Amino acid sequence: MAIDIKSPDSCEYGCISLGEVMLRLDPGEGRVHTTRQFTAWEGGGEYNVARGLRRCFGLKTAVVTAFADNPVGRLVEDFILQGGVDTDFIKWVEYDGIGREVRNGLNFTERGFGIRGAVGCPDRGNTAASQLKPGDIDWEEIFGKRGAQWFHTGGIYAALSATTPDVVLEAVKCAKKHGTIVSYDLNYRPSLWKDFGGLAKCQEVNREIAQYVDVMIGNEEDFTACLGFEVEGVDENISHIPVEAFKKMIGTAIKQFPNFKATATTLRAVKTATVNDWAAMVWHDGEFYESMQFPELEIMDRVGGGDSFASGLIYGFLSENDPQEAVDYGCVHGALAMTTPGDTTMASLKEVKKIKAGGGARVDR
Repeated sequence: MAIDIKSPDSCEYGCISLGEVMLRLDPGEGRVHTTRQFTAWEGGGEYNVARGLRRCFGLKTAVVTAFADNPVGRLVEDFILQGGVDTDFIKWVEYDGIGREVRNGLNFTERGFGIRGAVGCPDRGNTAASQLKPGDIDWEEIFGKRGAQWFHTGGIYAALSATTPDVVLEAVKCAKKHGTIVSYDLNYRPSLWKDFGGLAKCQEVNREIAQYVDVMIGNEEDFTACLGFEVEGVDENISHIPVEAFKKMIGTAIKQFPNFKATATTLRAVKTATVNDWAAMVWHDGEFYESMQFPELEIMDRVGGGDSFASGLIYGFLSENDPQEAVDYGCVHGALAMTTPGDTTMASLKEVKKIKAGGGARVDR
């Protein structure tokens, strides 16, 4: 049974995302603590999905976020505009000149190499996006008047402050009211919850939001930490993914949350920072669908791979409304995104379709 998706003729947008967009500072092949130069990108778990849907898959998308109105905020806005994502729903907040009251987030990120894993050092306290509260965004304008087929947000944004979970709840309730499909990427980050109630608060927040989610996205750690479901046989380093145990856990999850129309997970086994086994799996309407597999996938920059999986997954449902197509689009797009630097995709739909059809890496001339 297909997911009941609104007609594109009745909506201005294919997808709208809610989340924080940060300035990512990348030392390239170096280290954050020793480099003398950084490459600047924009990035954010929820935003990356909207950008992938726009830049690779050609859908009209928008991001709901907030920035302090200073040159850093305007730089990130310029990056967003370069990606083609609509900026109509960005809330601009007056800057106090020093960042004491409000600021924009920075994310220093090392890609890792071989035995040295990727490292993230976010500097995102008191950001404009984290200070959004219920009533700040006109969700009726977004979902009722302008319309979107799909709404995407996630657990990173929900963990940023005491008010962001309520903003997420306000958004998902309005989206559901107007027939918009809601997807949510659990995206567990221990550092975000450490001083915000820990695991107990994480599960309280995410389980409340989960009641309004149609498509739940997350890996084995996400489902365990955010929703309290255990996957048997996963070791501390996640070096092996027991697929059958994961399927059993999903069966438990859908009994507790019968509103889930689909669940999706990436299956990443980390061998080194630059070599991972990569695949994905979707549950929909009582059946599991496994993607094509990429054993020993060579990786340039893993950051954003899961977000690119999510954008491909959403495109597959919106374009084909077929879970097998969705999981394959997601898996291939995620794999391609990890072959280039930065959080966001540089892949084209033509490239995704080529790999999805079994094409290889021979030179194109």
